[in-house]
Amino acid sequence: MSNPNDDYIYDEATGEWRPASEIAAQTAAGFEVRDASGNLLADGDSVVLIKDLKVKGAGQTLKQGTVMRSIRLTDNAEEIDCRHESIRGLVLRTEFVRKR
Repeated sequence: MSNPNDDYIYDEATGEWRPASEIAAQTAAGFEVRDASGNLLADGDSVVLIKDLKVKGAGQTLKQGTVMRSIRLTDNAEEIDCRHESIRGLVLRTEFVRKR
């Protein structure tokens, strides 16, 4: 809960003014990972590709609508680790996925 005497900070990720204590608590707990629609992602979620993606090094294209199950969050808030039956070590940017 925010303190009535708390300073407010503009959060560019959400586009809202939020209490400084809330931002500090969020930063201490880690960071939020959000999909292209702004939905919060967590380890174990399933996501769907929102566009065709050419996979570098695999010589393959993942089609729009492909479901990736059991994602894992990485140290980067803009990337997730995914499993695909034919590609090992697949890392996708969150801007190309939507939570299922």
